[in-house]
Amino acid sequence: MNFLMIRQSSRRISQTFSRTYAIAHNAPWLTRPSVPFRIAQTRTLTASRSRPASSLDSPSLATVDPAQAEATSLLETGTKLLEDGDIEGALAKYQRSVQIHRTASGLFNLGVTHYHLKQFDKAIECWTNAIELDPTSADAHTNLASAYIMSPPCRPQLALQHLQIAASLAPDDGEIAFNLAAVLESCGQLDAALVQYKRSLERNIDRAEQNIRNVSAKILGQRLREASKTQVAGDNEQK
Repeated sequence: MNFLMIRQSSRRISQTFSRTYAIAHNAPWLTRPSVPFRIAQTRTLTASRSRPASSLDSPSLATVDPAQAEATSLLETGTKLLEDGDIEGALAKYQRSVQIHRTASGLFNLGVTHYHLKQFDKAIECWTNAIELDPTSADAHTNLASAYIMSPPCRPQLALQHLQIAASLAPDDGEIAFNLAAVLESCGQLDAALVQYKRSLERNIDRAEQNIRNVSAKILGQRLREASKTQVAGDNEQK
């Protein structure tokens, strides 16, 4: 299984877009703060599937101080720029937002822009910091896993760790289950991969059906080879 499969899941922007919205086919997701990004393959918190970035770490408007209001405005502006394809412009707005008021949403979306620019180490740093502020963000864990896969050197074990956390936080997310299955398959953990592909199919990820057939065939071939080796060893002992 090629790790490029993971890239097909790019997710999102932190806030208001639908869960399947992706800025680019190969990138994370956003969420708007109302706003970041996630990977689902790579997501942008378009809107964190469960909640917008604004509800993630933004207080009510009645209690927002001027600095927080400016940071939120910059985050929203950055997301609009990212939607228009101005990644550098979005990066500058997100950086300024985080400098003024450090939030999980701001760090999440900043990580998305770094990911788009193939600055994977910086994306990893941003998403790691976002998780420190909001450990329950399945999107951040999913995006971080994508970055670990895409950055040289590839770090599948770290990706696996974060996808497992993401799966535990969002057990009904079929895309996370599919990504977890892909990494498990790449690591040679075929039985576990098969379980996750089946979970993703049950959650309407139709492309998992082909993967289920492929992995099932691999498992069968593996068992046949093991049986053949056992048979040969037995025959040699009898001689």
